[in-house]
Parts: sequence; structure tokens; C-alpha cells
Amino acid sequence: MSAVGPDALIGEVVDGRYLVLELIATGGMASVYRAVDTRLDRDVALKVMKPHLVHDESFVTRFKREARAAARLSHPHIVSTFDQGEDAGRVWLAMEYVPGQTLREVVQEQGALSPRHALEVLDAVLLALGEAHAAGIVHRDVKPENVLIRDDGVVKVADFGLARAVTTDTATSATSEVLGTLSYISPEQVEAGPVTTRSDVYAAGLMLFEMLTGRKAFAGDSIPNVLFQHVHHGVPAPSTLVPELAPSLDSLVLHAAAKDPADRPEDAAEFLAEVRHVRGRLSPRELDRTPDSAPSPSAEATVPRAADSSDSAPAATTVLPVAATASSLAPGADT
Repeated sequence: MSAVGPDALIGEVVDGRYLVLELIATGGMASVYRAVDTRLDRDVALKVMKPHLVHDESFVTRFKREARAAARLSHPHIVSTFDQGEDAGRVWLAMEYVPGQTLREVVQEQGALSPRHALEVLDAVLLALGEAHAAGIVHRDVKPENVLIRDDGVVKVADFGLARAVTTDTATSATSEVLGTLSYISPEQVEAGPVTTRSDVYAAGLMLFEMLTGRKAFAGDSIPNVLFQHVHHGVPAPSTLVPELAPSLDSLVLHAAAKDPADRPEDAAEFLAEVRHVRGRLSPRELDRTPDSAPSPSAEATVPRAADSSDSAPAATTVLPVAATASSLAPGADT
């Protein structure tokens, strides 16, 4: 595998159990394969750490932390973790195999989603994050790539590789591992502050912005530029790009993505209560309106800059309309 690349693992049996069938995704830190668990006769997603990282203790620890964090959670909207181990110098993680698309693929193909579709996806994501937050776990890498929409429409949140218990040291630093993805990283993560459930809420707010507009709230040509925007620019209201959006949708995004964590909902459950309240007050026309005025996801555009309920949600499975086409996928190659 180290000599000729990730495809070299195809056809091998890992740990005497997992027959590797195909490469699904590959990133800088891991490759993900579809494999068959020969003991239970089921497909799994097998995440295998890149060979050059196997001897890096911090990455191995992170891999094992992902398994422990995900194994603590059991929820219909969270990708299940089945097994973890090391075999022939490979560090691997066996997870639920999810055939479908990532939210990133959906937005790239469709552009801005209708408010109804966006809020349905967000509802499922917040149910999953709410389960993690209630267990004392912060995801810390909420992004469209980690939201999987199964072929039957069920939404799953994946990749708890950055997750940590909120009672541990959750501060980041410039010299530590890169935590979160640039377009969704919270200001406090940029500034090496404490990472809490409100950090996940921030990322969820930016995902809602992107679903409603087809554009990232913060994008740039360099890492410092994007990080500067998170810290010093307020998130623009979605209606600056899609004027027909209801003002209450702007309020949802701006509340969740406030620069000061104290100005955001406390956790995913509180944000979910707000989302459901807003959705319940929108008319069918407001929910289903096609955002024709939103820019194409492939278009280059400058995003305008804006000036600077505590009810517990049931763990019901949210099912979305199945996409016309869907590719097989698995969570988290770039852990």
C-alpha cells in the first residue's frame, strides 16, 4: 500500500475479517474503502490511516479517539462505528457503510436548496449533534462533507475524528493539529479558545447559510484570509444573495453564527428548537420557493458582508426525498 498507493489494499483481507472491495475516497490522512465483513456478511466502510502517519502518535491517538467517541453514540442520524484495530502496520476503523451522497455533493449539483429541504437536513444534523452534546461530546468538524444523505433519504452525521469530551482541554493552538475545516471553523477555534457545543452550532449555522444560498459564507484564496474573515467579519444574511428568503431564516443563520459564542444557542438542542419554531411559522410558499436568484455553485461571486428553545427533540429519523442519482460514499477520508 505504501509503495503503489491506496488501491494496493483492494482484494486484501484486513484483520482476517474485512475483504476490501473498492476505494471510495482518499485524503491526506486516510483512505476509505468499501469492504465486506466476512463474519457478519455485511458491507462496511473501512477507514485506513495513510502509511506515513502510522508512526505519528498524535494521529494514531486521534484515530482511536474517533472510534471511542463514535462508539459512545447510538442514534439513527449518526454513522455507527463497529470496530477498530491495527493489522500489518495498518491502523483502521470499521464503520457503517452509507450508500448515497454527501451534502457537499448535493449542493454542488443542485446549488441553493429550498428552505424546506435545507431545514429538513439541518433538523437531522442537529438531532445527531444534540445526541453528542447530551453525551458531553463536541464534534468539532461539522461540515457538508461529514453530512451523508443515504440513498433512501436518511441523513447521517459522520467523522467524529476531532471529537472530544467537553470536560477535557478543548482549546486549540496554532501549532497543534488543524482542527475543523477552514470554511466552518469557529472564531474561538481560530483564536485558540475553548471549543464547546456552541462551536458546533456555529458550523451548523454556516452550513445552513450554504444550503440556502449555494455559497460558502467565508471563502478566500489563502488560509489567513479565510481565518481573518471568521474572526473579524460578521456572517452575511442569506437574503443578501437570495432576496426572497424570509427574514426569520436570516435570523436563524445570524444567531447560530454569531462571532461571540455567548450570543449563539447553547447547544444543538436549543438551536433545533429555534429551527422548528421558525419552520412552523413559514408558509408553504416560503418553504418551497425555488431560490432562482441564488448564484450558481460554480460561479465566482463576492459574498456581501453584513455588519457586525430548550425543548428536547425526539430521536426520530428524518427521511428526505431521494436524489435522482447518488454515488456510494463513506465518511471522513480527511480525518
